[in-house]
Amino acid sequence: MYHYSTVPNGFKWGVSTSAYQIEGGWNEDGKGPSIWDTFSHIPGNIFENGNGDIACDSYHQLDADLYMLRSLGVNSYRFSISWSRIFPNGQGTVNNKGVEYYNKLIDGLLANNILPMVTLYHFDLPQALQDNVGGWENETIIDRFKDYAEILFQRLGDRVKFWITLNEPYIIANLGYGDGAFAPVHCHSDFTLFLGIYSPGIAVYLAGHNMIKAHAEVWHLYNDKYRASQGGLISITLNCDWAEPNNPYKHDVSAAERYLQFMLGWFAHPILVNGDYPEVLKTQVQHINTQCSTTLAELPTFSEEEKAYISGTADFLGISHYTSRMVNASEIPSCVANYDNIGGFATHVDPSWPTTSSPWLYVVPWGLRRLLNYVKEEYVKGGLPIYITGNGMPTPYTGEVFNDTARVEYLTAYINEALKGNEYIDIY
Repeated sequence: MYHYSTVPNGFKWGVSTSAYQIEGGWNEDGKGPSIWDTFSHIPGNIFENGNGDIACDSYHQLDADLYMLRSLGVNSYRFSISWSRIFPNGQGTVNNKGVEYYNKLIDGLLANNILPMVTLYHFDLPQALQDNVGGWENETIIDRFKDYAEILFQRLGDRVKFWITLNEPYIIANLGYGDGAFAPVHCHSDFTLFLGIYSPGIAVYLAGHNMIKAHAEVWHLYNDKYRASQGGLISITLNCDWAEPNNPYKHDVSAAERYLQFMLGWFAHPILVNGDYPEVLKTQVQHINTQCSTTLAELPTFSEEEKAYISGTADFLGISHYTSRMVNASEIPSCVANYDNIGGFATHVDPSWPTTSSPWLYVVPWGLRRLLNYVKEEYVKGGLPIYITGNGMPTPYTGEVFNDTARVEYLTAYINEALKGNEYIDIY
């Protein structure tokens, strides 16, 4: 099936979910509301006004989930924990029924020889923390996240040996605090007044800044207090498209590099390189502000102490990758605060790329291999393991069982591209 190479020994075959997308039971057994509960209950925010109130009903279908995992033959399962199921208000008293649910899931996985890969945070912030402090824009969230993580290490860490602090902080910051496509922008109308700084070019980078510091705090907590007795690994999952220069002989090469640094380097460089943002990011933000009559973007700074504390806080690198883009340089600077304008690039797709049922996701398998090569050269020269923690494609829902050949072909092609690099990249 995989014509290029063989899967290395110890390869982790797995599937991945997130709490809000599958659990349901949104207000049961003491669970508090999350920002996604609130966001999805506002008419018009979600296609056909869908929500996660029931979702896949995993909260009530644990045995069925374990049966499906066992039948798939996977040896790992990545899932996330709902913060508001553990702390209904984001802090304070622990909801023991929430802990009990995850205990049962973890015990069931281990009984079936499936490795639990646990994500602490996958987009679903407790609504109380958004209302009361402004969510990830407020640095007090760092201590709340640390307290939440510590409870999980204490209650689950004897069996969980693979932790992910944050899933795709780029998405959390850019779509949640930037363009408003995701929660929490429309959850609580007063949160911008609470901090008084909302702007796609300002709130986005402040939220990202606090997430980097929160990740480092939790990594050090585990490293200093729990690693010796529990023997686990802890890191972060970052998402990134591949950026292919539209013209390899023009300024498009630099634009493609900026695209990668604005999406991946924003978080990977502080955590994996030197504790600070990449120079490309800092220089471009300064450049675009100079070009405009107002501050279009504001990148916070780390102190020297913070840089030393953040650098190296990764036992592996989780990568989510789904698609690619053709990138060219923006000819005329635009003073509208959005991701592309601040980065000084424009994107498009090759019309020959196969489409999927999501308008943003095109099938470009070779983009994964190029991204892995880039990550190896830029961030993991010392052999840090890479786990592809998210990959796949959507297909139209017909309500009927169907022959899912498109997804089979997608996964086969992407796995083949990953295998082309397995001799010099530690991929799991």
